[in-house]
Amino acid sequence: MTERSIRDVRSRRVSDCDTDHFLVVAQVRERLAERTFDVERFSPQKLSELEVRKQYQIVISDRYAALEKLNDGEYTNWKNIKKNRKI
Repeated sequence: MTERSIRDVRSRRVSDCDTDHFLVVAQVRERLAERTFDVERFSPQKLSELEVRKQYQIVISDRYAALEKLNDGEYTNWKNIKKNRKI
């Protein structure tokens, strides 16, 4: 937060906090930064080309293979936990 994001600051003297401090109220303007992701996308028009289609199929099959491997590992881990818990 910077000084430019503080819009208004006021002190309130009527708080019943039983102290000698004053309540401070501030209005703050916060700006959210936009994220940009560099995602490589395949356009549907280019999928009519044979080489691009094969490259797309390889990328998709690799993604699903990684997910299946991850899911199989989780399943066997849970299977082992269940088995060890019964002992």
